[in-house]
Order: sequence, then C-alpha cells, then structure tokens
Amino acid sequence: MPADEGTTRMSMRIPRTLIVFVHDICMVPVAWLGAYWLRFNLTTIPPTYFDQALLTLPWVLAVQAIAFYRFGLYKGVWRFASVPDLLRILKAVTVGAIVAMAVLFLIYRLDKVPRSLLALYPLLLLMLLGGPRLLYRWSKDRRLAISGGKRVLIVGAGQAGEQLARDLLRNQAGTYQPVGFVDDKARRHGQDVHGIPTLGACARIPELARSLDIDLIMLAIPSATGEEMRRLVALCDESGAPYQTVPPLDALLSGRVAINQLRDVSIEDILGREPVSLDWDAIGRGLSDRVILVTGAGGSIGSELCRQIAMLGPRHLVLFENSEFNLYSLQMELKRRVPQLAFTACLADVRDAARVDEIFTRFKPAVVFHAAAYKHVPMLEDQVREAVLNNILGTHTVAMAADRHGASEFVLISTDKAVNPANVMGATKRIAEIICQNLDARSETRFITVRFGNVLDSAGSVVPLFREQIRNGGPVTVTHEQIERYFMTIPEATQLILQGSVLGRGGEIFVLDMGSPVKIKFLAEQMIRLSGKVPYEEIGITITGLRPGEKLYEELFHEQEQLDQTAHAKIFLARHREVDWDRLTAALVSLRALAETSDEQGLRALIAELVPENRFGEQ
Repeated sequence: MPADEGTTRMSMRIPRTLIVFVHDICMVPVAWLGAYWLRFNLTTIPPTYFDQALLTLPWVLAVQAIAFYRFGLYKGVWRFASVPDLLRILKAVTVGAIVAMAVLFLIYRLDKVPRSLLALYPLLLLMLLGGPRLLYRWSKDRRLAISGGKRVLIVGAGQAGEQLARDLLRNQAGTYQPVGFVDDKARRHGQDVHGIPTLGACARIPELARSLDIDLIMLAIPSATGEEMRRLVALCDESGAPYQTVPPLDALLSGRVAINQLRDVSIEDILGREPVSLDWDAIGRGLSDRVILVTGAGGSIGSELCRQIAMLGPRHLVLFENSEFNLYSLQMELKRRVPQLAFTACLADVRDAARVDEIFTRFKPAVVFHAAAYKHVPMLEDQVREAVLNNILGTHTVAMAADRHGASEFVLISTDKAVNPANVMGATKRIAEIICQNLDARSETRFITVRFGNVLDSAGSVVPLFREQIRNGGPVTVTHEQIERYFMTIPEATQLILQGSVLGRGGEIFVLDMGSPVKIKFLAEQMIRLSGKVPYEEIGITITGLRPGEKLYEELFHEQEQLDQTAHAKIFLARHREVDWDRLTAALVSLRALAETSDEQGLRALIAELVPENRFGEQ
C-alpha cells in the first residue's frame, strides 16, 4: 500500500473514533445530571445540589474517560455491536462509577452527592452508551434486509449458524438475505438470531423453501455426521432449492477456512465420519528427523503419505515409484508446497531386487511404508503372474531389504480384501501380510500391517468412475443391488496409517475402524443428486452383475484373528496367525519359479494352498 494511501485511510479512521469518544464523553454529564433529576423525582434540582453536581462533574468525566479507554470501548465498530461490546461498556461504566464515587468521597466526603446516584448514574450511562450502538446496528441490518439478494434458509441455529448469519448481514453488497433458521433443537424454536426467526425443525425445510420462496439453503452444521448429512441432503433435494454447506469442523478449528466459505455438498460429506483425532506428538517423535522411504509413492495412498510425512520434518524422504509421470507430479508438488523438504525421487520397481538393494544401501531408511501394489480386482483375476510378482514377491523383496539394511519399522499397507479373499488381488495381499507378520519374529525390524477398506477418490475406485459416468450423462453402472463397501477418505486413511506405525511393536495387523458399510447403489444415487440430477429420471442406474472376484460384502478381519482394541479408538488389533517359516520360504521360491514360466494355473493352486480360507469362485 502506498504511504500516502495508508495515511489517508488512517486519517479517515481517527475522526470516526474521535466522534465516538466525544459521543461517550457527552453522555457522562447527561447521565450524571439525569441521575440527580431522577433522585429529585423529575423536579427541579435544588441549587446547592445542582452546584455540587457541576463541581464534581469534571472528576467524574476524567475517571470515566480513563475507564472507557482502559476497557477498550473503541476496539469495536458500531455497525457490528454485539454482546462483547455491551460487556465492555458494562465493565467500563461500573468500574468508572465506583472509582468516581471513591474519588468524590476522598475530596468532598460525598457532600451533596446522593447515595442513590451510585445506582442511578451507571444505569443511565449504560443505556446512553449501549442504546445508540444497538440502534445504529439495527438500522444497518434493517437496511440490508430490505435491500434484496438471494433469499436464504439457514439450517442450524447454533454457533455456526449465528456466525454465518452475521457474516451474511455484514456483506455490504447485500448478495444474500437470510430469512429464517431451522433447527432440530426445540428450545431454539421461536427464538430470533440477529433478528432472523427460527422457524421450526429441519423436517420443515421442503415446506419453508416453497412458502418463503427460498433461493438457497445453507447447511451450517459443521459437526454433522454422515447420517445427519444424508437426512439433510434428502430434505434439501425434496425442497428443490439449491444447497451448500459450511466447511467441516476440523477445517474450521484449524483456521484453514472461514465459516462463510460455502461449498457444494460432496460425497465425502454424505459418507462423513467423525474427524480423526491423532497423537501427533507421538507420530512426530516416531518420524521426524529420520530417513523415510515410501514405495508406491505416486499412488493415491502413497502420495498422501508423502504429503503428511513431509509436514513432520523427516531428515530425508525417499519417493520410490515405478510410474514416471506420477513420480514427476509428486516431485513438483512437494517442491512447491514444502520447499525446505530434503527428498529424492527414485524411479524404481519393487520387483527389481538389485534396484531395491541399491536404494536401501544408499539411503539406509529407518522407516519404510510399503504402499506399492496392484489393486484392481477384476483386472488381476486374469493376470495372476503380475499380481504375484508385484504384490507378493515385490513385498518380499522390499521387506528382506529392510531387514538386511537395519530399518527400524516396515509398515505394510494392506486391504480388507485380504480377509477370506475371493479374488487374486485379495489373496496376494493376504500372502504379503503373512510374509511381514512371520518375518517380524526373525528380524530386528518391526513389521507392522495396516488394513483398511475402500478409499474415496483413490485411483481406480468407484467414486471417480461414477463421477465420469454422470458427467457423460449416464448410465451409472452398479454391479449388484445389494453390494456394499466400507469407505474412508484418503487423508483419514493415511493419518491412521501413520498412527499405526507408532503404535506397533512388531507383528501386528492394525485394522482401521471403517464405520458402517455403504451400499454402492445408494452411493450412486447420492452422487447423481449432488450433481443436480434426478436418479432414474435424468441419470439412469444399470445393474451389470458381479465382476470376476467381486464379493457382495467385505470383511475387515478373519474370525480367528481375535480383534482387540488399541490406545486409539479408531484402530483395532487383529492377532496374526503364524505360518511355518520354512514352508513359507519354500512356497515363495515355488511362486517365483512358476511366475518365470508364466504357469498361471500353478500359481492359482499355490496361492489357494497358502490362503486356505480363500473363497475363489464365490459370488
């Protein structure tokens, strides 16, 4: 800002403050003499008392002026006068009156100063100072209210709704006109918030939207659960009015966004879960100032792990990725977002033992997060060899390198599809779990497995597929009417992985609490509605039948794994099942030999033998 412009603005601000101060000082003699007048029953003040009132007035003015300044009466703006401003006035008036009386007692022994003034004077002054402020604000709000703009119904009359309404009323452009609140708490019904009435429960949204000609519904319940959001969205859909929501509670508390930064409701809101509470101190102690390697660093989970780890101050972060484009994209992002981060991008494949050993020799990572895996269920059903080479033998290669080079922790990112697997992908991930659990007993490295379900918006997942189908006008394809899956967001999954890495002592399978499963058909319907379309009318939904290896229901742990609680409410511990190490080692040698000859039938048979609980062929 140029100096002259800054000076001009300051000169504009000073007179405004001065005017307010002069107003307040002028109210002091009015209140002081008015108190005398009230004391004498609104009749003429006796001359001796009137003379004493004038004699003592300068002392009262001086004391009160100091009190006004000390209690910050000029920090607030009349346009936004509120309860905190009134409290400041109350404190300044009360303290000023008490001190003034004390001064007058010391000087004049309160001669010709009626004792009733101690109550009458502050009461009058409080009214004379607070009244004009509130009247000024009311007139401004009234002018905005009749100035037009989009008619808004606010859902939630709590703190978030009050703050949102206040921000909307402050908008000088008059873009929005809040006309009412709805709230499910009966005690709020009939109350006014900033002059805006609370009109009833949320169930009235459709009715009120029509009767009040609502142009926009604003959802001001940042702490709403997924179930609550689904209900509110259904009511908003029924109303026919467009709707938006305030940011979630964790984003507001962190200060990343403001309450008035409205956005469209997303599928993450519909499937919303409680914000994750993490022990960041423990995570920081476990990962800061250490060399950390992430395999599959360019994938959905791997890249988010790198972002989270980058903020924890590692000594060096090694990005291990076989996709050149993904690695380049992540490299550019980290350089831009965390310029102080020391990291190296390694183009490498977990199946390449020589390259894996070279990277471990060079960087000596203390912590390894193994996220590299093939995960597309139908695709891997006909490509068993690639699944074995990457998910099983690749995991074995990296795990053994971590053991040889003295890594402190090795964290395997697994999947719910490894439980009673009905497909090649799940079975190969189950064998990867077996490798890590049983290697833990023979290594100084702590091997930890973290298992969770589907991740919203991860590469190849159903959400981006549905979004693309909706964009193209449909139909949205669902494989079965009853198929359901567990979901969590990418940041939540990665944060819980980090928490699991510091909880683990070695050999554990940590199972993330995925909440309640969601029917994929319901997910499709909600995504269509969120796009502004009507399911089955504007966008169709087609049932295509289960794909090869696909289960109707996913499971997070096997019945023999004895799920236990941990120190974190959203992380459970599944007791692993031991496998004879010699037998496992021999099986891995056989798997490699079969892969080299592309013997897919032999690979399937050996996988089934290693995972006897498999459900291949079940639908």
